[in-house]
Amino acid sequence: MSDTAVAAVSTHSASGARFDSTGPEHCIQRRPDGIYADPAVLGTTVLAAIDSILRSGSILQGLDYPVLIKALYGTGPALPTGPDGQSLVRLASDIVPFNVQRRSLYRSVRIAGGAAEYCFEPVFLGGPGGEDIPTRLDFDEFVADMWIKGIRFGIDVAGVRGGIANPNAGRVVVARRLEPEAGIDATVVEVSDDIHRSDAPRQLSNGKLDLMCFQNRFPQVEKGARLLQKLPSRVGKPGFELSGIRIEPKAPADLDFSTYAGAGTSIDKNAAGEFLVAARTGFLNVDPTTRQIAVGDKIVSRDGVSARTTGNLQLTGDYEEFGDVQEKRVIEGNGITVHGDVYGEIVSRGGMVRLRANLVGGSIHNKRGDIQVDGVTAKATIQATAGTVTLQRAENCVISGTRVRIEQALNCEIIADEVSIGNAQGCAVAARRVAIDSTAPWRDSEMLVFVLAAECGRIDEVLGQIGTRLAQFDAAIGAHKTEQAHLCAQPAVRKYLEIAARVRSGEMSLTPPQAQQFKQMGQAVAADLARIGEVSNARKAAENEKAEGQALFDRFTAQRNERTAGSEVVLRRLAGDTQVRSLQYDPDGACFYDLAAREIKARLRGNDGTPLHAAAAGSYAWPAGAMAG
Repeated sequence: MSDTAVAAVSTHSASGARFDSTGPEHCIQRRPDGIYADPAVLGTTVLAAIDSILRSGSILQGLDYPVLIKALYGTGPALPTGPDGQSLVRLASDIVPFNVQRRSLYRSVRIAGGAAEYCFEPVFLGGPGGEDIPTRLDFDEFVADMWIKGIRFGIDVAGVRGGIANPNAGRVVVARRLEPEAGIDATVVEVSDDIHRSDAPRQLSNGKLDLMCFQNRFPQVEKGARLLQKLPSRVGKPGFELSGIRIEPKAPADLDFSTYAGAGTSIDKNAAGEFLVAARTGFLNVDPTTRQIAVGDKIVSRDGVSARTTGNLQLTGDYEEFGDVQEKRVIEGNGITVHGDVYGEIVSRGGMVRLRANLVGGSIHNKRGDIQVDGVTAKATIQATAGTVTLQRAENCVISGTRVRIEQALNCEIIADEVSIGNAQGCAVAARRVAIDSTAPWRDSEMLVFVLAAECGRIDEVLGQIGTRLAQFDAAIGAHKTEQAHLCAQPAVRKYLEIAARVRSGEMSLTPPQAQQFKQMGQAVAADLARIGEVSNARKAAENEKAEGQALFDRFTAQRNERTAGSEVVLRRLAGDTQVRSLQYDPDGACFYDLAAREIKARLRGNDGTPLHAAAAGSYAWPAGAMAG
């Protein structure tokens, strides 16, 4: 394309409105201060125009190569802007023909591994007389020649100019492929400091440090708190071959943010981004396998309880531990579940305490709830003040609770309101209701069974006093009846009473003389009649007092029966020496089984109690008939 053609297509002033829309070079404009490209059609349109110009035998004189690459491929430094804020795409100072004689100065290039090498050496033009005239290569011509040879991207401006300045430079890398810039995968970042644990020693109210407890081992978050944020993926930047072919970057990986949302959390999308927020107030739990975050009432730990990981724990909510609890470590809380072995101490204020493995040498105390150990319990103390203790196998343990159920017990001290054991050997068992399938001693340990019978001494004393008083009433009533019968048996009294009864009933009526005579009869026995009245009143008073005393006697008797009801022992098979004793307790006193382990041992291994039975074989039930029931 000639200068004339360019001028014909693009003859506008520097302030021209739109670029011409005719011909492939309609987006190129010659101005007094240089050659410009239309910023509205950068890319393939300008590329076609530049290709047409260079293939037509022209070069871009005074070429600004970085601006050209930016205009064609969109990579490199930003374009400058004009006063109106629009980009200024000044490509060169002019478009001039490529001298045919000079074109021969440019050699071929060697392309390998995404780089182009050119051998710089002295160059000569033929003179009028055939002589060689030294000359130099030109950068603008070099770019035009490389374009025709297929290198349309990545020319090293400094390298080329250095080779031109030093003709003896030899082989120089003049162009390089631009590798694509990888994008950034979507990631998740923490946005709350509250989700981090603090393993610093806990400071007590007196200012001292408790080295056995950590400051904040299990973080607690408020409802609505932002926990995590998803940072979206970012697409990378393309690369370009030397030919100008675009090399697309690898697509960045995305992630499913919802997989991080566990129970008690939700995904919140807003103008600030995508966040995982707490849907409720509670404890933060992170599953290391699924990376799921949950917020709930229960604390979940997978690190175990030891001096290194957690220290002693004083918790306000339910707790689930998947690791072991080391010896001398203490867990205090509500509703505690441990999947590992427990060698330390567990103290629960309520709820279920569940050990899915073993309890060895440790202890469990639950104020208001049940205790269950799925594995072996050995050399431990288990106490449920208001709950059921359920064990599979217990060895050398002290056990107490409202109800105790054990499959196999060996050399244990057990006290409860109700005890049910499958196989008991060498144990001391005390309860109001005892049911054991098989009993036997073990080594030097006797097999002792105590049935706890309510202590009724005070009630019996009261019943005795009431019984004595009732006997006195019976004697008094009998004496009154005897005296009354004696008085009524006297002839004059009996006759007067008979006549009086017939007169009152209307069987007979008295004439005036008879009435006078009857009156005289009454006067004769008046003293006896008065005495009969007194004795009758005294008898009625004694009978009333006896009725009240009998009612009181019946109430105390029912109370005694209620206190003594329910105590029973059923031993289905005696497989060795077994002793059964009766041991009294006070139902109105403190809980008889809520004792320290040392007191339980001392009471059950002593000689207290009234012997009921001792045998090495057979079966036993107390009271009689309990076995059938």
